[in-house]
Amino acid sequence: MIVAYTAADVRTAEEPLLAAGVPLMDRAAFALAGVVVRELRARRGRVAGSRVVVLAGAGNNGGDALHAGALLARRGVAVLAVATAERLHETGLAALRSAGCSVVSVADGGPGARVWPGDAIAEAFTADVVLDGVLGIGARAGHSAVRGPGAEVLALLGELVADERAGGRGDGPCVVAVDVPSGVGVDDGDVPRPGGSNGSGSAPAGEPGAVLAADVTVTFGAPKPALLVPPACASAGRVEAVDLGLDLSGARPAVARLEPRDAAALWPVPPRAAHKYTRGVVGVVAGTPAYPGAAVLTVSAAVHAGVGMVRYLGSPGVTAAVVSHRPEVVAGDGRVQAWVLGPGVDPTDSAQAERVHGALAGVLAQELPAVVDAGALTLLPERLAPWVVLTPHAGELATLLSARGEDVDRAQVEAEPLRWARRARELTRATVLLKGATTLVVGPDDAVYAQADAPAWLATAGAGDVLAGLLGALLAGRAQDLAGEPSLVAALAACASLVHG
Repeated sequence: MIVAYTAADVRTAEEPLLAAGVPLMDRAAFALAGVVVRELRARRGRVAGSRVVVLAGAGNNGGDALHAGALLARRGVAVLAVATAERLHETGLAALRSAGCSVVSVADGGPGARVWPGDAIAEAFTADVVLDGVLGIGARAGHSAVRGPGAEVLALLGELVADERAGGRGDGPCVVAVDVPSGVGVDDGDVPRPGGSNGSGSAPAGEPGAVLAADVTVTFGAPKPALLVPPACASAGRVEAVDLGLDLSGARPAVARLEPRDAAALWPVPPRAAHKYTRGVVGVVAGTPAYPGAAVLTVSAAVHAGVGMVRYLGSPGVTAAVVSHRPEVVAGDGRVQAWVLGPGVDPTDSAQAERVHGALAGVLAQELPAVVDAGALTLLPERLAPWVVLTPHAGELATLLSARGEDVDRAQVEAEPLRWARRARELTRATVLLKGATTLVVGPDDAVYAQADAPAWLATAGAGDVLAGLLGALLAGRAQDLAGEPSLVAALAACASLVHG
């Protein structure tokens, strides 16, 4: 499992080591230089004679980058530092200069010769590697955007790199972010937009909000939430975490990401004496005569996931389609351990809406786990429970929130998905699985998972139906474990997203 911690928790863990004189910056710079060396060898076939441009801000993040630049210069790399602030980290700047490196500044009064941002961008774009050390985890919450000439450099360099990659030429620099890509919301994963509001998109030159997308992010001590949470995680590239010896045992992870071994541990495996009822029975209310395929996909996913039995409730015509595709499915009501409600359901279909309402009443009265998807999301009671998993995409979440008095649209949800998933969890008390390129799960006690396992090829009609059936099978298979451990629901939702991807 990959776990991320807030900037405050990381800084707190650093304090006793810094007080004891542990050279954390030296360790970070050494590891950062090592990653750059590997990238140079992989991409250019050499280290000596390569060119690296360091974009450095005033904080410790810039200090890490400057010290790494000095180490690279001693290995024969031509290093140029571009100051984006009036001052730079003192020991980092001294180390860089003692290694014979040049320093220029795009900020008035900064160290080195004053250059125009366009000149700095030209230098960076023709380099082999660019180190983004403009802004790290020291930015205050809500003030993470890069501003001034640094924003101009990041914005225009980012446009050049993106255009070059879109053209498939592959001649631009490798961008290595130092700890986090500069300008992202470290704890919430937001990407500031021009004018100071949060959301996806890049800023015009010189305006706050520029984020330079990295090929690699070298993060220190522990991953930060922005490296796992959208939209910021899309700018992180490959993440390499450097262990600095921090003791984070007393801190609560802010975000977790399951890996295949975690999924294997969570998956319900039947013992030798198992039978269909102990393996879990999932009830499905899905599909209508207009959308019979949703029902077929949902029950097929549950069957293939290994559930003991699937019970299906629907119209006679859809039931016939389901049983013809999956003859082991049992049509009709009966005892279940979990429900899947809503794939392909038209809320105006009174018969299916009544089935959804009846199942939800049982879910809340009997504390049965349930997956609520698609059409059933508009049929919810005001308050639910943690053992109910809502599985909206961004548009559906916006509709759900708007029905509860929030002034939000799909674009806002996509710009700040963690914020709005948390708000939906707060309003409904349900566990929320927000589907996307990176799927977020927010569960009891604000447990957050971020799964980025799905390839873009999964963006197809019916994929959500399959996820719902898969998750329903997991909940049914582990239903007996959920009563005393409600947080397990969120972990199983994340597990389903991983396996689905």
